[in-house]
Amino acid sequence: MNIEEKLQQMGLELPEAPKPVAAYIPAKRAGDLVFVSGQIPLRDGQIAYRGKVGAERTQEEGYEAARLCALNALAAVKALVGSLGEIEIVQVRGFVNCTPDFENHPEVINGASELLVELFGERGRHARAAVGVSALPRDVTVEVEMIVRVLP
Repeated sequence: MNIEEKLQQMGLELPEAPKPVAAYIPAKRAGDLVFVSGQIPLRDGQIAYRGKVGAERTQEEGYEAARLCALNALAAVKALVGSLGEIEIVQVRGFVNCTPDFENHPEVINGASELLVELFGERGRHARAAVGVSALPRDVTVEVEMIVRVLP
C-alpha cells in the first residue's frame, strides 16, 4: 500500500504543497537528503491553529497542530521528489508556542512523530527535538521542520 492510500485509510489527505511567503523555498534537496522548511498548521491555505499551548490551546490541540504540520511537510517533500514511496524520515524538529510553565513539548510534537511512524513504519522513526518557544510566526501553535532521505 502506498503512503497516499494509507493516508486515505486514516481519513487524512495530503494537502497541496505550501507556498513560501518570503525568500525561501518549502524544501531543498542536497544529494539524497531533503531539508524541509518549517511548516505551520495550514488547512486549505488557512492557519488552523493559533495561540499558545497552556493558554488559548490545549495540549491535545497542539498535538493535532503538529500532525497537520507534518502533513504539510510531507506535501513539500512530495512536490520536490515526486513520491513519498521511497523516503525515510531522518529528523524532526518541533517548536511549540507555549506558556512559560508548559513542559509537555514532547507530547505535543508526538502528533508529528506518531503520524510519521504510523505512515512509514520503521522508515518513519527519526531523531527529534521538541522545543517550547515564547512565540511563533503569525501566532501559530506549532511549527515543524524535517530532514528526509530519498532512498536509492
